[in-house]
Amino acid sequence: MGSFGTNTSSTTSFTLTGFPEMEDLQHWLAALLLLLYAVSILGNILILFIIEEQSLHQPMYYFLSLLSVNDLGVSFSTLPTVLAALCFHAPETAFDACLTQMFFIHLFSWTESGILLAMSFDRYVAICNPLRYSSVLTDIRVAHMGISIVIRSFCMVFPLPFLLKRLPFCKANVLTHSYCLHPDLIRLPCGDTTINSMYGLFIVISAFGVDSVLILLSYVLILRSVLAIASQEERLKTLNTCVSHICAVLIFYVPMVSVSMVHRFGKHAPEYVHKLMSLVYLFVPPMLNPIIYSIKTKEIRKRLHKMFFKPKL
Repeated sequence: MGSFGTNTSSTTSFTLTGFPEMEDLQHWLAALLLLLYAVSILGNILILFIIEEQSLHQPMYYFLSLLSVNDLGVSFSTLPTVLAALCFHAPETAFDACLTQMFFIHLFSWTESGILLAMSFDRYVAICNPLRYSSVLTDIRVAHMGISIVIRSFCMVFPLPFLLKRLPFCKANVLTHSYCLHPDLIRLPCGDTTINSMYGLFIVISAFGVDSVLILLSYVLILRSVLAIASQEERLKTLNTCVSHICAVLIFYVPMVSVSMVHRFGKHAPEYVHKLMSLVYLFVPPMLNPIIYSIKTKEIRKRLHKMFFKPKL
């Protein structure tokens, strides 16, 4: 691909590999991914359509609509190269296009973490300070929280493409996934990637690490408040309002932590293990979130029932 002195100006493209070790199953894998995309996109659009109803204009549903928009962003940011690599056998992607995709994938990942933290704060206020709920989570404050989450994510991810563009790329520019991720890209430069690695670790700890600790703390306080309720029936009823959010947190953080662990400690694992873990991390949360909230949230469930099972006149 060039000498050690080659810089990014002569690096025109990357090759996305997909799953060459599963060549016999490529058609089935492509069909599965298309199904996941369809469920994710239709499910999140449906959630947004339902939340348009005036009776659902409440902080909890504002955060849920923000989560659905973000999940649509995750799906659409990976869709072009996944379709090109697996369905149309066009694995080449331009250098700048790859960096742009990487930026948006990580932007939406960091944003989702922030949204889940905001949703945990919503549950904390609703359960621990119910009388102050409407005064604490006003529409303006919810809007400010949403804007702050997006700005924080943007500021964290913005340096990544520039830190990569300064490096010389002289190895074969072959990526291990059918989309561009920062941990995958920093394996390719010939120059010193210490700054990239350290900055990547810093934003992971300062975003995912801090967010997960604060979410855990909010649920410790929620649990303490719930245990103070005398009636067991009321305890279960109160905890049931948190089930959807707890599931959303688990399906986001468990795959994300697993991907990180496999990347750092499972270097001798087969290549397809890394790829499958990344697929789970990027594809499963956007698909499952609308399903979980549709099943576990009474108001959304009632609205869905009215939409699909209208009473006959």
